[in-house]
Amino acid sequence: MSARGTGCEPVLEARGISCAFPGRGSVLRDLSFAVLPGTVTAVLGPNGSGKTTLLDICLGWRRSDRGTVLLRGRPLASWDRRERARFMSLVPQRENVRFDFAVADYVLLGRAPHLPTLGTPGRTDLAVVRDALRTAGIPALADRSIATLSGGEYQLMLVARSLAQQPALLLLDEPASQLDPANRVRVTGLLRRLADRGLSVVYTSHDPQAAAAAADTVHLLSKGRFAFSGTPRRTLTSEALRAVYGVPFRVAWTRRGPHVSWDG
Repeated sequence: MSARGTGCEPVLEARGISCAFPGRGSVLRDLSFAVLPGTVTAVLGPNGSGKTTLLDICLGWRRSDRGTVLLRGRPLASWDRRERARFMSLVPQRENVRFDFAVADYVLLGRAPHLPTLGTPGRTDLAVVRDALRTAGIPALADRSIATLSGGEYQLMLVARSLAQQPALLLLDEPASQLDPANRVRVTGLLRRLADRGLSVVYTSHDPQAAAAAADTVHLLSKGRFAFSGTPRRTLTSEALRAVYGVPFRVAWTRRGPHVSWDG
């Protein structure tokens, strides 16, 4: 974990979160974790292990059956919708946009929580959008139609829109799952840089290599529980990954970090 987060109050804290679905039984079982300022947390696990449900609970979109979520020490339920939208933002895997926006106009939608009812964006909002595009590495795409974007460009645009909200906490659901290797590196590298600038980042993934690329802390989610938690070096081991995924993995550590591959 980066030194920046040491000794600070958690930005997000989940305590004893449990959730069950009718006909499916328990999806999450007594999960607890904390996210410190300026750190990257990866929740890693197979498809269907409850990763998206956990994000939904942290966002306040779904209620847990038991447990509490705290934002900067305050119960999530005490935050109104506008406060939450200013404090944290979700980057989904993909959105179905029905209108043909220019990229800058789409990113401008991220300013909504900061505008008064029926208010229009001003110079400050437009400046925030330009900065978000630069941070995401896509200023040249500002006037492009979103219909013309590649998968990697689209994902970076979604990140830029969330950055335009100026959140303290960025949540991402499988941000690199549909990207080619080059764009996967591009997106995970951006997440690392955002944390180095002080933003707190939580992202889910089913890909151990994606978790290894940027995270300070990794939680391995299996059958609704965190089977392993800790730094990537402590959690991303061949034994731990096999226990969670049920197939053999090979993990090799280099100066650049771990290289994880399926040993099939």
